[in-house]
Amino acid sequence: MLDLGTSFIASVERDPDALAIVDGDIRLSYRQWYGKVSALAAALGTIGLKHGDHVLTVMQNRWENASLHWACQFLGLIVTPLNWRAKADEIDFALEDSGARAVFYEVSSQEAVRQSRRAQNLPQFSAHALADFMEGCAPEATPAADAADWSLMLYTSGTTSKPKGVPRRHRAERAGAVAHVAQNLYRHGERTLGVMPLYHTMGVRSLIASSLIGGAFICLPRFDAARALDLIEQEKITNLYLVPTLYHDLLHHERFAAERVASVTKLGYAGASMTDGLLHRLDQTFRPELFVNHYGSSEIYTFTIEQKAASKPGSAGRAGINQTIRVVKLGSRNPDELAAIGEEGEIIALMKSDEAFEGYWKRPDADAKSIHNGWYFTGDTGFVDRDGDLFVTGRADDMIITGGENVSPVEVESCLSLHEGVAEVAVVGLPDERWGKIVVAFVKRRGSVTAEDLDRHCRDSGLANFRRPRRFVFVEEIPKSPVGKLLRRLLVAGEYTEERTPEHQ
Repeated sequence: MLDLGTSFIASVERDPDALAIVDGDIRLSYRQWYGKVSALAAALGTIGLKHGDHVLTVMQNRWENASLHWACQFLGLIVTPLNWRAKADEIDFALEDSGARAVFYEVSSQEAVRQSRRAQNLPQFSAHALADFMEGCAPEATPAADAADWSLMLYTSGTTSKPKGVPRRHRAERAGAVAHVAQNLYRHGERTLGVMPLYHTMGVRSLIASSLIGGAFICLPRFDAARALDLIEQEKITNLYLVPTLYHDLLHHERFAAERVASVTKLGYAGASMTDGLLHRLDQTFRPELFVNHYGSSEIYTFTIEQKAASKPGSAGRAGINQTIRVVKLGSRNPDELAAIGEEGEIIALMKSDEAFEGYWKRPDADAKSIHNGWYFTGDTGFVDRDGDLFVTGRADDMIITGGENVSPVEVESCLSLHEGVAEVAVVGLPDERWGKIVVAFVKRRGSVTAEDLDRHCRDSGLANFRRPRRFVFVEEIPKSPVGKLLRRLLVAGEYTEERTPEHQ
């Protein structure tokens, strides 16, 4: 397996004059970008960073950030990216945990870096400084890393504990990108909207996969539906790989029109389940050649792939080309204790995958919880149907047990999403003296739909009585993470704003 620096050089040699990256007025071919990356690598080599060092990045999807990612691959530095919205204490934690030797930031993260106690003892470089470095001239960069070296360390989002570092080697990163190209049927020269953040596995995969096919990575530093629509139209974007929330925002923007996105032939989504309603609307509007549901994680990029997502709503498909999966009985740690067809259990994935990590960074406790007998226990629940397709029903921690019955929030959300009066919905279990927990639906509505309307819809849809929500709460917004995942825990904690009635507006 090639290291990523050699992989980039191979891309330059194949397609030297092809458009590689776009960011506002910046438009660089592969040959031009290689020159910029080489200059940046040379500059970084003079500031004391050495092979195997972590560097912390707190930046949006700018061309400077993408260039830094590639320069680090040449130098054998371990890119350790954080959300550009990170607070000072989060930066302190990551710096202490990773032992990073430098910090790279931009205007949006400047104040947090300034307030970070640990960052003050390290070299700090702004995006403007990186751009200045790339104005220089340097010999063409040669790889100082090999395929077995660490490339990247992502942090998983912590919900009840501190985030966990997920270190990944060059070979695993490239294997994931090659699989991404194959599983999404990317053609030579695809144009990708580079909006999924480079602190997220989807964003990194898009960046590397784009280089493998001589494609163009069109930077959108932070998501804005209007700006995304402009870029899709102006740059003739051919594929979108987004979380469901961003698709929702595109589709419902006032300036959306099918003709503006006519260049898009492939849709892919990951990071969260997509409701049946949104799936249907996207399929009818874009009419894509390919509509992929990619199910995976930071730890192992691909678990399963469904290439006909709209034809079998909810299906996550079958194991990716580098993977094999199983569903084991809930609570079991034995990879051979399989759940029956149609029985809900925990999804596990083989650690032998070319795309897999090898364990968490300095977290033997997390390894002991998640890795058993060569299998990664995902913490996700699901079942395999009679066709052999996987259906992901949620997180084991999200399962609602009401009156002794298991209720998957995803199933209820998909049912409600098909009602025209529902813009967005999230379902959680809230404590109840009699039932243990009751099913509660939090709804951002479209129009004047009522709780009675939605309850009738659930009954008419054939949703089992014990799965029907006992309460409907109409809210201003559904809380989500920066990459669009539902934050059910905030709803459980009461951290939401109920919709204001007309008399209170």
